[in-house]
Amino acid sequence: MKKLVLIRRFSQILFLSLFIYILWLTTNTAVFFKIDPLVSIFSLSALTMLVLTFIVGRFFCGWICPLGAIIDICGVKAKNRDLGFRQIKYYILGFIVISTFFGMQIAWIFDPLVITARFISLNFIPSVVFMLDKFFISIIKGMNFYTPLYDFYRFTKSSILGIKIYYFPHSFITLGFFLIILGLLVIAKRFWCRILCPLGAIYALIAKFSILRRHVDKCMHCMKCSVGCRMSAIKEDTSYRKEECILCMDCIYGCPDRATKFIWPVKKIKANEENGISRRDFLFLITASFLLLGFKSRTGGAKKRLIRPPGVTSEREFLNKCIRCGNCMRVCPTNGLQPVIFESGLAGIWIPHLVPEIGYCEYNCNLCCKVCPTGAIPKLNLVQKKEHKLGLADIDKNICIPWSQNKECIVCEEHCPVPTKAIKTYDEFFAGKKIKKPYVDTSLCVGCGICQNKCPTRPERAIKVSP
Repeated sequence: MKKLVLIRRFSQILFLSLFIYILWLTTNTAVFFKIDPLVSIFSLSALTMLVLTFIVGRFFCGWICPLGAIIDICGVKAKNRDLGFRQIKYYILGFIVISTFFGMQIAWIFDPLVITARFISLNFIPSVVFMLDKFFISIIKGMNFYTPLYDFYRFTKSSILGIKIYYFPHSFITLGFFLIILGLLVIAKRFWCRILCPLGAIYALIAKFSILRRHVDKCMHCMKCSVGCRMSAIKEDTSYRKEECILCMDCIYGCPDRATKFIWPVKKIKANEENGISRRDFLFLITASFLLLGFKSRTGGAKKRLIRPPGVTSEREFLNKCIRCGNCMRVCPTNGLQPVIFESGLAGIWIPHLVPEIGYCEYNCNLCCKVCPTGAIPKLNLVQKKEHKLGLADIDKNICIPWSQNKECIVCEEHCPVPTKAIKTYDEFFAGKKIKKPYVDTSLCVGCGICQNKCPTRPERAIKVSP
């Protein structure tokens, strides 16, 4: 039996299932991101992963990474070609590091955990919940099959099907990017992992010095291990690129002579063994960094001022820290947090902002503060969050019903969640009738947006929140 392969597959399925479970049914979504050195390089969990990589090699990619697991599942029949171009992932990693120094955080574009989290949160979970819900309803109503299926349906509505299905504009971009990664399997197995993944590049740089190594004894040179290697890490002379090996263990069981095994070393690495990025490539990377010195980051201000999540006070810091994982948007109970496209420039793509006409910031909620893995949304307790000002409401008297038509309407005042009411009214008489006319107490307004969300005037709201 292929015990090690079976254990690896079990590990992949376990961590993928755990990843989906955490995103689906809990708010502890920061757990996985803390082991990601591309996102949290200085966290204890990320440093632990780097130390383990130094000991055993690039195991994360083959045993834990949820995107790697999905790629393996979808790429069972994919062809295995050695395309070269492995250095590209190092250039991408270098560009990410250089961009960070210039105040532009782009790790979110290429980080596999972030890519998978966005797909699961914004595409997979809503689609599965919608389809399962429609399936149960059609079976129960169409076949009049109420018992015991209806009881089971009610149970699922309190658990896995109890997730609200929210609308996120441009979520097709997330889906498209994910499908492109899977589509690369048409070219070669693990194309993303071999050539493009910057997180894989980090692990590869450390794995080439790892203690555990592959050893071949009495090889018959059938080359089945080289042909079958999903990372094309095994070379024609049976040596291998240690930094590319993800410890899939296929070479152990694919060898007809059982000549392959992984051991703790007793000999030094061969002087001519190829290891990662070459000196020429390294010098090219350094030269590129100097060429970029003329590039000036423009992340300091947005083209259009936007209402940011609670606790955010610095636009520049928010843009640099946010990894666009979608966690805050997923847990927002009103669907008010929406992704930005170009409203805040190229540096702000997919950053969350509050859109009051879609949903407001729930006064008694601080979930977005809890789930942010990088601290882009500061952790505020409920008392602190209630006191934080997101923006300020303003009434357009030309549209407001009491002001423009002298008719009764105090919807904004009724919905204002501030205990002492940030929207107040005063009485004014018109044609012998007392009309309550609303106004905003700027000292109390926290800019939650519920007034704008509930305002009955259409198509334009009479009260709007500005950041």
